[in-house]
Amino acid sequence: MHYFHTLCALLGFITLTGCTGMPDNVTPVSPFNLDRYLGTWYEVARLDHSFEEGLTEVTATYTMNKDGSVKVINRGFNAETNSWKEAEGKAKFVGESDTAHLKVSFFGPFYGSYIVFYLEPDYSSALISSYNDEYFWILSRQSTLSETTLADYKQRAQQAGFDTSKLIYPQRTVRQ
Repeated sequence: MHYFHTLCALLGFITLTGCTGMPDNVTPVSPFNLDRYLGTWYEVARLDHSFEEGLTEVTATYTMNKDGSVKVINRGFNAETNSWKEAEGKAKFVGESDTAHLKVSFFGPFYGSYIVFYLEPDYSSALISSYNDEYFWILSRQSTLSETTLADYKQRAQQAGFDTSKLIYPQRTVRQ
């Protein structure tokens, strides 16, 4: 019975730490300045996944919590239900605070990687990954990007191993 508990603990540790890993071709931005990164970002493109399925007008807003962690508010519009969907999470650095590798949780003690692997020097746009190449986002301080800039970001994503042929571009309209 002791062996079973040890095995369960080991599998739990591997599962939790595996989700804070990163794809082979992704390196977090360093140096990274969290204060400059805080605020609202627009989702320009993403690889689709179940927790954002069908959402448009997606934003991510990052603010500081009193405990030093980052409050994460992800918000998007679901046209099918004609309603806004919002999720609140918490992010913490995996290592040093000047390296853009964080772990974020929307579900209690379970964390997943949040890796900024490309960031414009003026903090206007970012390329984000999670723990594997199935999760990818292009975020910007503006709701749209030029075709030239978007093509550059897609090329960077392809070089990092992401299948950009599967990117979706959430529709953006003016809604409150």
